[in-house]
Amino acid sequence: MTSRILITGAGRGIGAATALAFAGQGGRLILADLDTPEATAEASRKAGAAEVLPMSCDVSDAAAVAALRDEVQSAWGGLDVLVHCAGIIHEAPLLETPVAEFDRVIAVNLRGSFLVGQAAIGLMTPDAANPPRVILIASDMAYCGRETFSPYVASKHGVLGLVRSWAKEFAPGILVNAICPGPIDTEMLGADNMSAEWRAKELAIPLARFGTPVEIAAVACFLAGDGGRYFTGQGLGPNGGSVMP
Repeated sequence: MTSRILITGAGRGIGAATALAFAGQGGRLILADLDTPEATAEASRKAGAAEVLPMSCDVSDAAAVAALRDEVQSAWGGLDVLVHCAGIIHEAPLLETPVAEFDRVIAVNLRGSFLVGQAAIGLMTPDAANPPRVILIASDMAYCGRETFSPYVASKHGVLGLVRSWAKEFAPGILVNAICPGPIDTEMLGADNMSAEWRAKELAIPLARFGTPVEIAAVACFLAGDGGRYFTGQGLGPNGGSVMP
C-alpha cells in the first residue's frame, strides 16, 4: 500500500521540499499550512504523488487540527507518516520580548506539535513489523541554546521532550523522532525574522554554509523508510557541524 503521509508547514521551505521528496516516491499526501498550500500541491502532483489533498490548518488551534484529523480519517481511514514542519521564530532580547510573543511562539511550535502529533498518532495502527513514523522538526538550538531567541529555543527543547516521551510510550509499534536542523536557507532566516548579525553568526559553523530544505527532506525520507527502522526517540542533526553531541 502506498504510504499515507501528512505534512504540515507544507507551503514553503522544509515542508514544501519534504512534500516534493515524498511525492517523488509516489506517496499519498495531505499537505497542510496556515494558507492552503495549492502551489506545493500542484508541484507534488507533477512530481509523481499518487494523491494530494491540500488543506488550511492553524496548528495551534485544537478545532482546526481536529478538522484536519477528520479529513485524514475520511480520506484514507488512517495514517502512516507524519512530518510536522510548521513553526515560527522570533528574535529579541529577553527584556524586550512581550509575553504575547512568547505565547505565540509556544502556541505554534510546541502546542502545535502536541496537537498535530496527538491527532496523527490517533490515526496510526501500531505495527512492530512495519511501524508508522512520527517526525517532528526541532532545531539545533534545542541543544545549544541561543541568546535573543529564548521563546524559540524553549519551544524546540519542548518538542524534543514530546519526541522522547512518545517514543517510549508507543514503541515498538510507532517510531517517533525529531530532525534538528542547523541554519537552513528558508524564509525563516530572512531579514523579517533574524538580524543580519545573526545570519552572519549562523555561518560560523564547520561547513560554513546554510543547508537547503532538500537536505532536510532527505532526512525525513530516511526516517520514514527502511533505513529508519532502528531509530526512535532520536534527534537527527543535519546541521553543518553547528552542534556535535
